[in-house]
Formats: sequence, structure tokens, C-alpha cells
Amino acid sequence: MPKGVFIALIIVAGLIILIIAGQITFKRVQRNLEGLKDLSVVTPPLSSIKDGTYEGGFAMFPVKVKVAATIKEGTISDLQLLEHRSGQGQPAEAILAPVLTEQKLDVDTISGATYSSIVILKAIEDAMKKAQ
Repeated sequence: MPKGVFIALIIVAGLIILIIAGQITFKRVQRNLEGLKDLSVVTPPLSSIKDGTYEGGFAMFPVKVKVAATIKEGTISDLQLLEHRSGQGQPAEAILAPVLTEQKLDVDTISGATYSSIVILKAIEDAMKKAQ
């Protein structure tokens, strides 16, 4: 077999492997993100949480979030996003404002950033559960 044909076969085989790996990864990401829609987000009773700042986190590949939630006198007085890794979910960070305004986690997700919104809410929920 000529050397050029052998090299071409190796390149084609490598491309096929890359395409298959890409499809497997894409399906995994889609399955993870679709699973987020089935998660419930519950606001713990704020009156049962001692004053303080609590960190929480949540990750569902490809989104990862860490937050700091400050509870003062039975209210959520501040929310800080410590980490937000996401491909295109930066608009989801706007979800912090309605949580502070409405004092609950059962708020509408940000249109176009639904999955990141849910992960941020789950991270806040985690911080509050740690505080109880």
C-alpha cells in the first residue's frame, strides 16, 4: 500500500472517531440539560435560617454554579454569584434580582437561559439547605 493512501486512511479514521465522540458528547449534554427540567426547586422556610452568609453550589454538565446567599432577619438580603461556568447562559445571572425581590426560588427562569437559570436556583437552594 502506498504511503499516501495509508496516511489518508489514518486521517479518515481519525475524523470518523472524532465525529462519533462529538455525537456521544452532544447526546450526553442534551440528556443532562433535559433532566434539569424535571428538578424541583424548593425555598426552605427563611424564618428557620440563622443570619449569615452561606455558600452553595450545583453542577449539571456543562453548567456549574457557586453562590453566596446572605440571610438577614428571615429574608434573603443578598445573593452573589461566585462562579458561573456555562457556554451561553450568562443572561441567566439576571435571575438573582427576582429571587431577591420575591424572596423565593419559585421564580420564572430567564428566557433563552432556562438551564443555567435552573442551575443557579439549585445552587441558591443548596446554600439555604446548608444554613438550616
